[in-house]
Amino acid sequence: MTDLPSAALAAVNSPGLCDARRRLIELDDAIARIRTQIATADLARQKNAKPIDPDWFHKARTALRHLCRERAELVALGTAQRRRETMKDAVIGVLRERHDEHAWAAVLAEARLRSEGEGA
Repeated sequence: MTDLPSAALAAVNSPGLCDARRRLIELDDAIARIRTQIATADLARQKNAKPIDPDWFHKARTALRHLCRERAELVALGTAQRRRETMKDAVIGVLRERHDEHAWAAVLAEARLRSEGEGA
């Protein structure tokens, strides 16, 4: 069986992931941990016939709500970035169809120069 905390840690530390993807993995792990704690507290409540500490429960649910909100914001940001990338790909496709090899090479050379200038 896979050790989940180790699996989440390995996923976060794997090379090639962008910061947003790493944060999503961290958030999913934290959300799962809080849900497990709430479920464990509920099982203990049922077994011992004692109520869950309302202050602890409120803090846990509040933390869960904030983590879910941050996760939703990251997912929405990623969706917007994917739409932007799709649009860029479509624009490149249209421009590529309208230029011959020599003109396309010139367009690519200028784009490389501009992108290298932004990175400096």
